[in-house]
Parts: sequence; C-alpha cells; structure tokens
Amino acid sequence: MSRRVAARFNKEYLTTFGPALLITIIGFWAAYQFVGPAPPDRIVISTGREEGAYYKFAQRYRDILARDHMTLEIRTSAGSGENIQRLQAKEGGVDIAFVQGGTDGSRGPHNLVSLGSVYYEPVWVFYRSTKQVNRLNGLAGKRISVGEEGSGTQLVALQLLKESGVDRPPTVLSFRGSQDAAHALLKGDVDAVFLIASPRSEVVRKLLSVHEIKLMSFEQAEAYARIHRYLAKVTLPQGVIDLQNEIPPVDTHLIAATANLVVRDDFHPALIDLLLEAAQEVHGGGDLFERPDEFPSPKYLEFPLSEDAERFYKRGPSFLRRYLPFWAATFLERMVVLLIPIIALLWPLFKIVPPVYQWRIRSRIYRWYEDVKTVDLRVDRDRSPERVAAHVAELDRIEAQVNDIRAPLAYADQVYNLRMHINLVREKLAKTMQDTAG
Repeated sequence: MSRRVAARFNKEYLTTFGPALLITIIGFWAAYQFVGPAPPDRIVISTGREEGAYYKFAQRYRDILARDHMTLEIRTSAGSGENIQRLQAKEGGVDIAFVQGGTDGSRGPHNLVSLGSVYYEPVWVFYRSTKQVNRLNGLAGKRISVGEEGSGTQLVALQLLKESGVDRPPTVLSFRGSQDAAHALLKGDVDAVFLIASPRSEVVRKLLSVHEIKLMSFEQAEAYARIHRYLAKVTLPQGVIDLQNEIPPVDTHLIAATANLVVRDDFHPALIDLLLEAAQEVHGGGDLFERPDEFPSPKYLEFPLSEDAERFYKRGPSFLRRYLPFWAATFLERMVVLLIPIIALLWPLFKIVPPVYQWRIRSRIYRWYEDVKTVDLRVDRDRSPERVAAHVAELDRIEAQVNDIRAPLAYADQVYNLRMHINLVREKLAKTMQDTAG
C-alpha cells in the first residue's frame, strides 16, 4: 500500500473514530475527578504507656498490617485524654488512637468517629478495709487514687464517684499512675485505687494475690450498665485467675468500659476495612470476659460509629478485599468510578462507530452505481452512434474513477463487483455498436 493510500486510510479512521475517541477521553477525564486519593502507606497510632495493653495490642496490629506493606508507627501517651487531643491536632498528630469508653465522646469533638470497641476494660476498685464494700458510697471519706491526669481511668472514676456523692471532702482524691497507685495501696498511703486494665495486667494480678487487698464486687453493676451505654456488666468467675489458690475467692461482679479505636472523620475509608480485619484477628478469639467473635463490636461506643465501619460490621470486607491483596483491591475500588464512561460512552460508541465507518467506506463505492445505472438506461433510450460513443466516454470516465478507489481489504469484493457491473454495461454498449454498424 502506497503512502498516499495509507494516509487516506489513516485520515478516514481519524475522521470516523477521532470524535468518538475525543468524547471518551473527556469522559474518562471527568470521571477521574471523582476518583478518591490512594490510601497512605503509613499510619500513626497513639496508645498509652509502654507497659499497658494498648501498646502491646498496637504492636500486634503493626505486625499484621505489615503483611499488606502498611507501616504502623506507635506513639505512647499518658492515656485516652491525650490521645483525643492528638487526634484533634491534624498537623503532626496521629491517625488513629485507642480511647477508653467514658471519655465524654458524646460531648467531645464532633470530627471524631469510632471504628468500634475491641475488648472489655474492667473497672477494678481495690481497697483496704475490714468490712466488705460493694458500693462506691462505701468509700466516702477515704483516700482514693483515681488514675493519672489525662487518663481515661481518671475520667471514669471521677464520674462514678460524683454520681455516688463521694467526690467531695472528706474524701481525698489523688492522681497516680497504675504502678504508683498499686504501690501506695500496698504501703497504706491510700485506701482505695481505681484501675481500668486488662485482667492480664501485672498490676491487677499482683493486687488480686494480696490477701489484705480486696476487690469490690459492684452490687449495682447492672444499673451502671443501663445508665452509661459505654459500660457493660461482666463477671469475674471464682478461681479464673488462679484455680489452685482460688483467685478470686468468689464470683465478682464488675463494670467494664471498652477500648475503642477512634479516628478523625476524614480517615481514609480503605484503611478502615484493613484495621478492622486486624482487630478481628487480634481480639476475635475472646478472653476472660469476651466471648469468641464478640469483638470488634459496634456496641459500647460514645463517639459515633463511622459509616464505613458500620458497613463492615453488616457485610464484612468488600468483595475485592476478600480475594485480592489490599493494594490491588484498593486500586480497583478507586477505579470503579471509571466504569461510568465505559458504560455510558464506550458501549454506545462501540455500537455506533463501526457502522458509521462501514457506511463511509461503502458510500465511496456505491455512489458510482447511480452513474453506471444512468449510462445503462440512456443506452436503452438512445442507440444512435453519436450517443453510444458519448456513453462509452462516460463509462470510461466512471471506470477511471472507480479504479482510483482505495478501500480496506475487507471491502475489496464490493469494489470488484462494481467493476464487474461496469464491464456488463460496457459489453452491452459493444453489442449495441455492433448492431448499429450491421
């Protein structure tokens, strides 16, 4: 094929398919404006002290997320209060944090949402007394450690003591970390301590093993759980900590807050599935208080539940996330918006453009049939030698034009059919000339 012919075909393709291609490009560009940004490959989480459960759980999260090439940076803190402050500080702050229930999330910042609760954190009230104390008002006038400044323990303890009317003098409140509070209780410097910690906490186990120290069994546990939606009633069974030494000696009723995963409301939605899957792996097996598959849970929350987390609890991970690696599933989910131009533009164009191209090529061939037919009809009407010679000249002109037609190979048969019909008319003219001469 000559360069001239190739150029003609390229022009034909461009004329036919060019506008469709331009419309498609514009459609994809417009749809791409709605493609969400890719999720970051690094998340910062705020926990608590290094000796606490939050920090240890975050380490397990880090190992799980690393399987999807996600980096989890762990930052320690004084507790839930500081974690909330860090979440609010968008510049140089954190992306996600453990926040204990009871931190006034319902009245707190409105730009924070919860991904769910992940495990129970019992409220342990250890005390020194010759009498059994089953209600908080039994601690009136005592020296009570209510947790470290800025901690979730402090917020919950002060709220519960206030509701019981024992947060004012002669009650003496002190603000100590769990280790210092336990040490002060053992020395007799305080009469009672509030702790909110896992039953596997070293501090809790140490205090449970000391005979002079008693653990409060909340008579009103059910009432607290009804009043505060972030609290649940749990039972520490007799002997569950140490069967041989029967620790605790009796079934003990406790109230428990929950540890919550809290993020800002602009947290990338693709990471929510990833984090909740990690939470299921870490917390889904259950423990002394939790039943298997009870956590993570959309219950016992103060901050509103994220819409994406709510979807996860109802339907589980997205369809693509179940079968593809995180990066691949995320990419495809982001690109799904590009299906709009494919469905709305490419499919109709796919149906329309090929017939248009076919029509353009065929019209280049078929338009000569009108001229050939005209010559054929004129031969029948006027057989004079002068007119026959004119018809031959006209047919020669048509044939020269047809010989110059360049069509794709798929249409070559139609070109040859046209030439064949020209030859039929030519044969008719030749026979007419013979008859006229005879």
